[in-house]
Amino acid sequence: MIGTNLVERIRLDEDSALELKRIDVSGNSVCTPDTGDFADELAAMANTHGGTVLLGMDNLSRDALGIALNDLDTVEGWVRGICNDSVEPALDADILKLTMPDPTGQSVPIIRIDLRRSHFVHKSPGGYFRRIGRSKRELAPDALDRLFQERSFSRLTWFDETIVPRTKRSDLSYTLTKRFTGTDPTDDALRKLRIMRIDEDEVDRLTIAGVLLCTPEPQRWLAHAYIQAVSYAAERSETDYQTDARDIVGPLDEQVKNALHFINRNMFVSATKQHARSDRPQFSERAVFEALVNAVAHRDYSIPGTRIRLHLFADRLELYVPGALASTLTTDSLHLRQSSRNELIVSLLSRCPAPTGLDRMHLMDRRGEGVPIIRSECQRLSGCLPEYSLLDESELRLVLRAAN
Repeated sequence: MIGTNLVERIRLDEDSALELKRIDVSGNSVCTPDTGDFADELAAMANTHGGTVLLGMDNLSRDALGIALNDLDTVEGWVRGICNDSVEPALDADILKLTMPDPTGQSVPIIRIDLRRSHFVHKSPGGYFRRIGRSKRELAPDALDRLFQERSFSRLTWFDETIVPRTKRSDLSYTLTKRFTGTDPTDDALRKLRIMRIDEDEVDRLTIAGVLLCTPEPQRWLAHAYIQAVSYAAERSETDYQTDARDIVGPLDEQVKNALHFINRNMFVSATKQHARSDRPQFSERAVFEALVNAVAHRDYSIPGTRIRLHLFADRLELYVPGALASTLTTDSLHLRQSSRNELIVSLLSRCPAPTGLDRMHLMDRRGEGVPIIRSECQRLSGCLPEYSLLDESELRLVLRAAN
């Protein structure tokens, strides 16, 4: 059944975010509406704020006309074809089959299409359109330029601020959240920090960053947001040489602390004694810490099925971080330039306290000194610079050489 909120919106008639469409099917093809015109309507909505299209409705009387059961799959395939083939780039749409009472009270099938505000500017057969009220308007050249700039910027900064469906305010941990608000976390404070946002149904939901730093178990919603750590006694990743393994979960700052503990527990420490005992660790704790912080702060959380991989060997430490480098960074310029994929996560991590003994107050240093510190620490301890490389333009690999 269709929700009461949408029934009320239908009663108030079409607007910028609601379109009602009659649908006519003949044989195995849709006759009405015209494919090109309908593609223009969908692209216009995605180019504005997103919205909902209901197929099987009379846009004048706002009554449900329905779609024949035998035609539902035909109409759904027609819509998917338009989203994938008639609009560039392809549209991301949710297509649902629902029932709604017609004027006689009989439940009839309709199709609901939900479109989110897109990260891209979409071109349809008629050109570039935007939704104004209940109609579409072609974008003037200056407005089109502004929209391209706006969407280009949003793709760099938007993902960690996106809403996580089915989350609610009560999922937040009071203790974790208070680190960022300083006082009792009010709704206004949480929205201002972008830990929480209001969705299209006027319900408060957590953002990606809010889930990752303010809930005790982020993996309930983002199953791939963890560190897989494995220690080997030799220089090869073979099961026979595996000495320790752990999936490190929890909020991002806890992941950093526990991954650092995993390395300290499993690496070798040599000792020399001339005038007094002197310990020399296999890896610099400061370099490892900076590498771990960068990994959780800058990884691409939009890639499902991936995780940060940490492999500890007798002669090296390898860290694999999902995602290509942000913006125009290269592996050769990492120590010279700054760019963040997840600005909100970086901002929140910069307020989290650092583990004791690292000569740092907060987990994240926003001055861009992380990679230079890794380089200098590795050079001092092992005589080798860290090695950065990109694998298939989708994963960053960092190798730290062990001390001799």
